[in-house]
Amino acid sequence: MRTTPADPPAEGTHARTSPADPPTEGVAPAAEALLARLAALRERVALLVGHRGEDDPTAGDPLRGLYLSQEAVRHLLRTPAPSPAVPPGPPQAPADRLTALAARLGLADLDVMLLLIALAPDLDRTFEPLYGYLNDDVSRRRATTGLALDLCAVPAGSAPARARLHPGAPLRALGLLEVEEPERPFLSRVLRVPDRLTAHLLGDDTPDPALSGQLRDLPGPPPPDQGGTGFGRFTERLAKRLAAGPPPTLYLRETREGDGGAAVAAALQAAGLSALCFSGPRDLLPALLREARLTGRTVVVTGLPDEPGPLVDELTAAADVPVLITARVPYDPHWCVHDPLVLDVPGRRAGAVGDWSAALHEEPGFDLAVTVAPYRLPGDRVARAARSAEELAGFEGVRLSPAHLRLAARQQSASGLERHARRIRPDVDWRDLVLPDRPLAQLRELALRARHRGRVLGDWRLSAGGGRGRGVLGLFAGESGTGKTLSAEVVAAELGLDLYVVQLSSVVDKYVGETEKNLERIFTEADRTDAVLLFDEADAVFGKRSEVKDAHDRYANMESAYLLQRLESFDGIALLTTNLRANIDEAFTRRLDLVVDFPFPDAEQRRALWRHSLAHVPCVDGIDHGPVAEGFELAGGSIRSAVVTAAYLAAGRGDTVTAADLLEGARREYRKAGRLLPGEGSW
Repeated sequence: MRTTPADPPAEGTHARTSPADPPTEGVAPAAEALLARLAALRERVALLVGHRGEDDPTAGDPLRGLYLSQEAVRHLLRTPAPSPAVPPGPPQAPADRLTALAARLGLADLDVMLLLIALAPDLDRTFEPLYGYLNDDVSRRRATTGLALDLCAVPAGSAPARARLHPGAPLRALGLLEVEEPERPFLSRVLRVPDRLTAHLLGDDTPDPALSGQLRDLPGPPPPDQGGTGFGRFTERLAKRLAAGPPPTLYLRETREGDGGAAVAAALQAAGLSALCFSGPRDLLPALLREARLTGRTVVVTGLPDEPGPLVDELTAAADVPVLITARVPYDPHWCVHDPLVLDVPGRRAGAVGDWSAALHEEPGFDLAVTVAPYRLPGDRVARAARSAEELAGFEGVRLSPAHLRLAARQQSASGLERHARRIRPDVDWRDLVLPDRPLAQLRELALRARHRGRVLGDWRLSAGGGRGRGVLGLFAGESGTGKTLSAEVVAAELGLDLYVVQLSSVVDKYVGETEKNLERIFTEADRTDAVLLFDEADAVFGKRSEVKDAHDRYANMESAYLLQRLESFDGIALLTTNLRANIDEAFTRRLDLVVDFPFPDAEQRRALWRHSLAHVPCVDGIDHGPVAEGFELAGGSIRSAVVTAAYLAAGRGDTVTAADLLEGARREYRKAGRLLPGEGSW
């Protein structure tokens, strides 16, 4: 609909009066400076309005209620008539965020002017009817490309000027300006400034709402004296590179989860920079990069998707924004055309006591280094575990103890193993083991190796190299019921870790290659989980290789070869149990740290086992378990089952356990095993 033009403002009229001025009291300095720019822009609008209305024949149209009248336009402007010529260059205004943004992003003067023209209706509503009048359509209350070029005194046919609004031009490529309605002719398309840019120019640094839930804080940097020599040197070099100016995209490959984030946090702190830590979908990258450009922050990306190529490619293309990507997967050159700078992050020593000490609010009254040594949590999870442990102690109204720290650390460890293994929360200790001195000493040594492997294999450089991991592997061999599984639980309890018993039914698969895939999932998850992995009846998986006579033998040998290679690169704690040690391949045995033999208990040990099993069971006074201990050769597991049977018999009578109950329990264990009862020829 045709608008009614206004006559040019009369000579001698005064500048707009205070009622029409936007309020400035309580306005932030950035907004005040921006409003000053708009006052200068208003002069240009007034000039163009006057020029358009000089010879318009519709000025006296009686349907003035549907249009902008001459008086309405004058009321909006209230400014003296400008000179006919439009002064070149952007309007002068006090230094503001727009000036700083233009300098930081290298925007031309014309870019700044176009941005200000598009921004005006979002800052001063009186520009809406003015733009509607100048667009010759009261419904189009934003600047169009043609109007913007007119206000900049640039010919509409100027190719260089039109190019400043193309998709590849800085304003649009950097996400600062949107050109809407592409189906319209070029000069009729509407210009819009994103709300986030408007808020930033007014002094608001709240992140874009589109990024809500996708940004998180970086972990605190590790204490400088606990990072390890190689890790410390790496962070120093990284800090110098970041401080020197925007680097190319950096791809930081971490060998252990959290090391990359810790290195980035330390480097950014040393360089005096802040960051946006992002772990969201690719479609939010434009908003993320625009946020980084507006605030001058570094982008840190974690948690790459399953197909990271498109995301990495888009990040490397943003050459003006410093981007750091941390991931455990190796970089693939097929992901993008312009390769990032790929760096390997040196690993920090597991269980660094400095991380825990810095996270705790008070000095613990116990040996912190021994307590946290088995855990390999990254820095952010250490802080969360320390906070949780202190809250647990506060809930119980007691001082912080090792038990609180261990429980909190287990809660922070990944639990993906539960999909492949059965978790056991250890509820036993060394007092529950009845073993000879030699296997007991070996079990304590196994726990010691697990606790100090980071120092011995890492700090003291005693790892064999060749890609070998820093795992601890042990084999428990002995007859059924001799305490192998119980010992594994005790070792896990000593280390303050959960025990995961691998379900062989979820591992072994009849299809070729599927067993190896299932095992790889378990080992990968165990590498990143602070837990003890138990392969019960391990000879089913770790059996001897045989001569190849058919395809079955060939694929069975391939499975064993895979396991041999995977054990060498394993970083966790794995225990194997077997009733038939001779069935374990010698190549597996060579890779084990300890082989613990569990002997069948003699009469004295059987007495100790009966006594321990009856410790909490109500018995008749003076009960003597010596006869069943000497007369029945039972392993520890069978003795416990016999005591359970005796306890049920007593509970059924409403009485306490008697020697006859123990005898009946022992006999039943013999019968279950198909053995002859003592003194009987048959049963």
